[in-house]
Amino acid sequence: MLTSNFIYLKSNPKLYQYLKENSEWLKQLNRSNHSLKKFESFIKDKYHLKKTDKISSAIDNLDIVTNLLSTLK
Repeated sequence: MLTSNFIYLKSNPKLYQYLKENSEWLKQLNRSNHSLKKFESFIKDKYHLKKTDKISSAIDNLDIVTNLLSTLK
């Protein structure tokens, strides 16, 4: 693995924690530099970190607040 890739993984806590818990990704990351993008995409899907996930979560929170406020009226 390139040192720049390792520094990038170490700087991102979610990626680094997942690697510590599931080492099967280390093989793929050591073999190819292109697998870093695949790994990052996998983590974003797993932990719901994509922009669409964040937007839908914000909308859900807003719905909860509006429902709570309408109940209090």
